[in-house]
Amino acid sequence: MLRTPRVVIIGAGVGGLAAAIDLARRGAAVTLLERQARPGGKVRQLAAGATGIDGGPTVFTMRWVFESLFADAGSALADHLTLHPLDLLARHAWSESERLDLFADVGRTADAIGDFAGRAAAEGYRAFCARAARVYDALEPAFISAERPSVLSLVGGMGLRGLSALLAGSPFATLWHALREHFPDARLRQLFGRYATYSGSSPFQSPATLMLIAHVERRGVWAVGGGMYRLVEALADLAARHGAVLRCGTPVTEILLARGQAGGVRLADGETLAADAVVVNADAAALAEGLFGPGASHAVRLPEAGERSLSAMTWALSAPTSGFPLARHNVFFARDYAAEFDAIFRRRELPAQPTVYVCAQDRGAPDQAPGDGAQERLLVLVNAPAIGDRREFTATEMEQCTNAAFGLLADCGLAVRRRPEATVLTTPVEFESLFPATGGALYGQAVHGAMAAFRRPGSRSAIPRLYLAGGSVHPGPGVPMAVLSGRLAAASLLQDLTSA
Repeated sequence: MLRTPRVVIIGAGVGGLAAAIDLARRGAAVTLLERQARPGGKVRQLAAGATGIDGGPTVFTMRWVFESLFADAGSALADHLTLHPLDLLARHAWSESERLDLFADVGRTADAIGDFAGRAAAEGYRAFCARAARVYDALEPAFISAERPSVLSLVGGMGLRGLSALLAGSPFATLWHALREHFPDARLRQLFGRYATYSGSSPFQSPATLMLIAHVERRGVWAVGGGMYRLVEALADLAARHGAVLRCGTPVTEILLARGQAGGVRLADGETLAADAVVVNADAAALAEGLFGPGASHAVRLPEAGERSLSAMTWALSAPTSGFPLARHNVFFARDYAAEFDAIFRRRELPAQPTVYVCAQDRGAPDQAPGDGAQERLLVLVNAPAIGDRREFTATEMEQCTNAAFGLLADCGLAVRRRPEATVLTTPVEFESLFPATGGALYGQAVHGAMAAFRRPGSRSAIPRLYLAGGSVHPGPGVPMAVLSGRLAAASLLQDLTSA
């Protein structure tokens, strides 16, 4: 291996930061380039009035992923972040009288489901938990942690026991179909089908194996003291301690090739940086569409627009709330789930009656309990089609979506006194601006069909010395998965340089 390899990382999201940490601690000279004014990528903080609000991912899971990253870098996660475990994972509502809480404890949740939908539903939940656990145990080592598995390598790496567990998860059935085996009550199918949206997908089209997300959540959800953006700050600090150099406000316009392999980058101001390897922590679609120069565009396949995952409409706001007893994570369901996803993925329009997620960011920690009518920080989200590069929603469409979303909250008993000056609205158009070539898709490609996950790029691109990280590549979207992608990219890069 080169004595001190020079590595340029494009994009300081959590995947890029994780790659920077692993590479810098192994002796590489790392320069991390971020076009925005601050690091974080999709993990961002917005100012709604005078208040900072997490405007991206809000759920912290798979704690062991972060503990491993920090430990390998000679530090401890607990020295950088304060994490509060959530006993109540999420509160769900369909009306003012229909509410259901999910807990970290399986028995407690089964009792709640039994009270909500009957004894058979509680038994169905226990069977679902066991099935999801088996699927996770089968896929974690052979798929999630692997560099870029194929069908053959997945089957070969699982063994008979693992393959049996995977097949029991019905990988060729849709998640919605599998949920029918456990939950006759359509409301419960909505609740557990929603886990498909964690990968930006529809439960009516995604494979049943996505039930493993429910198992991940049961293994622990935490509230991050100070907000999710504290994670970005902790990762950036750890990278800097090991010598990585972070340059924000520094767009990259071209990946330079030398003798058919990545050899550096050109910045928007004309400066060039030579490198022995380049890591792209941006959506793979941006690379394929030539946003980093035509020479690098063949590094990955250009996905079809129809393969895009969900986008969103989000309202980050500071407002008094009353009525509904908010938990930290809350989901308010519209009645016709099929119509919602048909609107988004087939008609490519905002759903007339969207399901609404609300993260109450002043709740969850032991000392956080805003009273009824108190001002609090909220992120309100509805799913939307990823068409931000094609058209803007009209004023009428936006008004109808807003009224439908906050009208559902009111129907479920939650009053939110919104003020324009303390509200930040983000649409697919703004998400496209933040993450070019995506149309505002927040999760890379949708996981629709049993083979969809195998279509994601791996850490090695088709161009030597050019590597990929982020939620659009293997192992997929979500903060812990993006961290794993950065670590896989760093490991692949170091392995290739060592063998050169």
